Amino acid sequence: MEDLVKFVQDEFVAKKDLPEFSAGDTITVYYEIKEGSKTRTQFFRGVVIQRRGSGSSETFTIRKMSGTVGVERIFPVNLPALQKIEVNKRGKVRRARIFYFRELTGKKARIKEKRS
Repeated sequence: MEDLVKFVQDEFVAKKDLPEFSAGDTITVYYEIKEGSKTRTQFFRGVVIQRRGSGSSETFTIRKMSGTVGVERIFPVNLPALQKIEVNKRGKVRRARIFYFRELTGKKARIKEKRS
């Protein structure tokens, strides 16, 4: 049964060409918001905390600081409202899921940039 579900997802769900990013990267996600009959584009810029799942059910979590409050948002990869993703900085982290980042404040909450 799982093979059948995976086959249907792979065949019929439209693939989006997203840039390569992983935990620790700072990205900007542009997505469409509908307010009544109007639509507008809004962006969310933050650090990728994790990527989870695979295929069409994959999601990624982004965390940003809004003033002194941390805000996290989970985006599905195949969200129809998702317009584009820009990778602003590549982060150098040792883990795939950086939940420890939530407790860090101030200068400790910086992530080193990967040198290419």
